Amino acid sequence: MTLTIPFDNSYARLPERFYTKLAPTPVAEPGLIAVNEGLARQLGLDPEALATPEGLAVLAGNALPGGADPLAQVYAGHQFGGWVPQLGDGRAILLGEVTDSDGIRRDIQLKGAGRTPYSRMGDGRAWLGPVMREYIVSEAMYALGVPTTRALAAVTTGEPVFREGAMPGAVLTRVAASHVRVGTFQYFAARRDMDALGALTEYVIERHYPDAAPAERPAQALLDAVIARQARLIAQWMGLGFIHGVMNTDNMSLAGETIDYGPCAFMDDYHPGRVFSSIDQMGRYAYANQPQIAVWNLAQLATCLLEQIDDDRETAIDLATEAVNRFPDLYQNAWLTVFRAKLGLEREAEGDGDLAQNLLSRMAEGRADFTALFRALCTLGEDAAEDGPARDLFAEPALFDGWAALWRERLTQEQRGTTARQDAMRAANSAHIPRNHRVEEAIQAGVAGDYAPFGRLMAALARPYEDPPEYADLKIPPRPEEVVRQTFCGT
Repeated sequence: MTLTIPFDNSYARLPERFYTKLAPTPVAEPGLIAVNEGLARQLGLDPEALATPEGLAVLAGNALPGGADPLAQVYAGHQFGGWVPQLGDGRAILLGEVTDSDGIRRDIQLKGAGRTPYSRMGDGRAWLGPVMREYIVSEAMYALGVPTTRALAAVTTGEPVFREGAMPGAVLTRVAASHVRVGTFQYFAARRDMDALGALTEYVIERHYPDAAPAERPAQALLDAVIARQARLIAQWMGLGFIHGVMNTDNMSLAGETIDYGPCAFMDDYHPGRVFSSIDQMGRYAYANQPQIAVWNLAQLATCLLEQIDDDRETAIDLATEAVNRFPDLYQNAWLTVFRAKLGLEREAEGDGDLAQNLLSRMAEGRADFTALFRALCTLGEDAAEDGPARDLFAEPALFDGWAALWRERLTQEQRGTTARQDAMRAANSAHIPRNHRVEEAIQAGVAGDYAPFGRLMAALARPYEDPPEYADLKIPPRPEEVVRQTFCGT
């Protein structure tokens, strides 16, 4: 009996030059790591059926579910600023699309499913580490309230994958609002394929931004909407100390979701120049650079849309430039919203941005842990004598004192009482993030065949704003010997 999924595959109905249709490459001996039961039900799927041998065969790429129309998408992109005219799904197969319980169309994709025409000398496979990392971090992001692709399942393949050495192979089942990227537009724009660009624009508007359809200039309305979503998304990243690590244009989703969790990481001690990615040698995608890289990427999208924005090129350039130039203000407003909440500020007041930046500067100087510091602020009241949980996180605790005085002065402009403010701050400052050393711990245990640390970490991350005592160890910053300084791409 073959598992049937209620697919309705709109991307497969686009012209054939948008993709290559092919099936996943079977693997030797699939083994189940995890099925995301809540997400399965949201997609209208039976999680118990996914865990059967028939379901496992589908999740590993050994069998196609009824209704699937598998394909690998083609796209291009700028990688670390360098133009690559053809990229595409080099190790991913889109099985199809379903409509979830909220009425939203979702892609279901196998990542690590074998070679495609876009593999570029790669093996098309994934090893266990990156699969577990993406499962952990994407689901953590979802629980933290950040738009993101999600993980439906992870399975082992029973086959080795060769990177620095032989690694256990794995496949991730990824769910996304779509997999259309800035690089998808770039692929057709570089080829001057205006028919394809028009079809792609109509597709994205219909699927993600229907309010743009009746606009005088739908392509401009699409650009405006994408820019607004990305401004909010990047502001959320910054409020969590999250570093994507590889913000290439082919890794920026038109749906406004965080996508492609490769060498990503959450900061421990704060520094604006923090880089984890082993391939980001020049710090292009450092924490503080993420907003300006988003502008750069969005400018590439705007360039692709010029002919559709207006027949007069100069007019189109002016309109697109105005749209992209609105990003800094949109981002700053979104950033202020995020950090006001983190600081317990309900009202808007001039100088709030300076107050937040002042704290961040002191954190960088004092090497304070990002997540632990903001969570500690939630416990503070009116008495500076009780500031120990926050000030003790600084290498020089006195760095905190001057800022705390400014903060308490600002709090006098608020109307909420202390308890209400503290409760609101706990809802804005997580106790748990996927700390790098805990992710690595779960991966290393998984490589040895033990998924208990993975399961325990996932249980804590599912409720990141809660602080149950049984997971207290998972929120503690790493000891010096536990610090993870580099993260790696899975290819």
